[in-house]
Amino acid sequence: MNNPLQNPLAQNFTIQSLLRFAFPSMVTMLFMGLYTIGDTIFVSRFVNTDALSAINIVTPIINLIVGLGTMLATGGSAVVARKMGAGDSKSSSRDFSLIISGGLLLGLAVAAAGIAFLDKIVLLLGASKVLIPYCKEYLLILLIFTPASMLQVLFQTFIITAGRPGLGMGLSLGAGAANALLDYIFMVPFSMGIKGSALGTGIGYLIPAIIGIGFFASGKGSIKFTKPSRRISVLAESFVNGSSEMVSQAASAVTTFLFNTIMLSLLGENGVAAITIIIYAQFFLTTLYIGFSMGVAPVISYHYGGQNKAQLKTIFRICLRFIAAASLLIFTASMALGPFLAEIFSAPDTPVYRIAKEGFTIFPFSFLFCGLNIFASSAFTALSDGKTSAFISFLRTFGLITVLLLTLPELMGVTGVWLAVPVAELLTMLVSLFFLRKEAF
Repeated sequence: MNNPLQNPLAQNFTIQSLLRFAFPSMVTMLFMGLYTIGDTIFVSRFVNTDALSAINIVTPIINLIVGLGTMLATGGSAVVARKMGAGDSKSSSRDFSLIISGGLLLGLAVAAAGIAFLDKIVLLLGASKVLIPYCKEYLLILLIFTPASMLQVLFQTFIITAGRPGLGMGLSLGAGAANALLDYIFMVPFSMGIKGSALGTGIGYLIPAIIGIGFFASGKGSIKFTKPSRRISVLAESFVNGSSEMVSQAASAVTTFLFNTIMLSLLGENGVAAITIIIYAQFFLTTLYIGFSMGVAPVISYHYGGQNKAQLKTIFRICLRFIAAASLLIFTASMALGPFLAEIFSAPDTPVYRIAKEGFTIFPFSFLFCGLNIFASSAFTALSDGKTSAFISFLRTFGLITVLLLTLPELMGVTGVWLAVPVAELLTMLVSLFFLRKEAF
């Protein structure tokens, strides 16, 4: 049986203690956003904007890899945390070990398939003749590191579930710093170009994967490596429960492909480079929402497993207030910093800068609405309600945005591209509010 006095998830949370618990995840995601956007800045400045465009061309494959890992991690975390909350520590560790083993095998399979069909994948993604060499060089190296990427995502989530969010933050900060340093070394002194960026990113995956293995093998957390359970139903439940995250990433893959195709037809490679800047800036500016939602998800799952309805109601009230305040802050910051972000990637006298600067006058309105949608999807996953979570993710990342991308640019040109995401997030927020109001504890 778990001793609630020893498990940080078991406390009765106030706004201060909940933010303190989620803070490491928020810092981790913020730092991940910084070094992810740093990768693209290095590529844009030290290689060229065609290489930057190539990164966005292959991003759908990266989305699918991250989606698989996140689906298994978030869905599996909900299963494991629920059993921890019910006091079944032996089953929680056995199920955890099975989930990690499944994730590693999945990463190896994806890497093998991706490498075997690399040429066909790049062509299917719509790379132009100018971009094909960059795409192949970058994607090949990332595919080699896919198993490490899968383990990194899994350990990042399960270290929080094990009650050690501070360790997860430290790992991510260290890996991110190593990634940024290696990017510079490989691309500037070693002149490796876009291959250097991919190699730095891959090593950045490998570091937390190795340390995570050591941590869970040591048995210092609430869960640890042990003989895996043989219940395939655990993997099936994890995939189903975390399906919203896979829906979100798969949808991002499709919408990124649509963004690239539309901008390539409207403005050529410069348009693809500009939308790449906007997309990576969006990821950076939403890391606060993502980190907070990841940080509180195990808390929600734990108290849901323990049937502590009063505490769940308090937690949800705190979360919604935080999301509202953060949304106003991020919207204001994005409107003020948009031209600065565009200039970091490309000099002010370039077409890429002018296109991206225009986008930053419209796109930031999405930040007023997406925070609630990100939290709602994560919260329903934590409550083992994968269907509602998947539906919210489907609407905001695929259903609505696909329709809007296929219609608004036809009517409004490039302005329609910038409007598609804010309108999709606004409509999804109305649906999220409906489901959150319906949820009673």
